[in-house]
Amino acid sequence: MFNPLISLLRPVSPLAWLPIGLLVFKGANPAAIWTIFICSIWPMLINTAVGVQRVPQDYRTWPAYSTSLNGRSSPRFSHSPRCLPYMLTGVRLAVGTAWLVIVAAEMITGGVGIGFWVWDEWNNLNVKNIIIAIFVIGIVGLLSNTPWSSWQPRSRSKRRNREQQQQIHRNPKRGANL
Repeated sequence: MFNPLISLLRPVSPLAWLPIGLLVFKGANPAAIWTIFICSIWPMLINTAVGVQRVPQDYRTWPAYSTSLNGRSSPRFSHSPRCLPYMLTGVRLAVGTAWLVIVAAEMITGGVGIGFWVWDEWNNLNVKNIIIAIFVIGIVGLLSNTPWSSWQPRSRSKRRNREQQQQIHRNPKRGANL
C-alpha cells in the first residue's frame, strides 16, 4: 500500500529536504532535525516491513489462538520477536544515515558541529584540519555502529538454533538429520 510512496521519497537526497524544512520550521536547527528524521526513517520502515513479511504464517495465527488474544493485539506478540532482528538492522542503518545527514546539515546550516568545522576549515584552506575532521567523523561513525554490529551475529545464531529446535519439535524424524 505504501510501497510507491516510499519508493518515491526514499531516494531523495538529504540536502533536498533541508529547504523544505527551513520553509516549514523557519529555523535552521528544527529544519536540520527534521531532515535527519526524514532521511533516517526509511531504513527502519523498510526493514520492519521486510521483517513482518518474513514471519511464517504459523507464527502469525498460532499465538493468537493459543493465548486467547483478540485480533488487534496478537500481531504485537507474535510478530515482534520474529521482526526484532530486522528492526534492529533498520535502526543500525538509520543511525549511519543520520550521522551522514548530521554532518551535511551542519555544513549547510552553519553555526556549530563538525560539519560546520569542516566547511569553515575549507574556507580557511586548512587541509590538515579537514583531514583530522574526516578521521573524527569516521571514528564516531564506527563507534555508533559497534553496538549494533556486535549484537547481530549473536541474534542470527540464536534465531537459527531456535528455528532448528522448533523444526525438531514439529518433525522428530528430521531432528536426526540436523
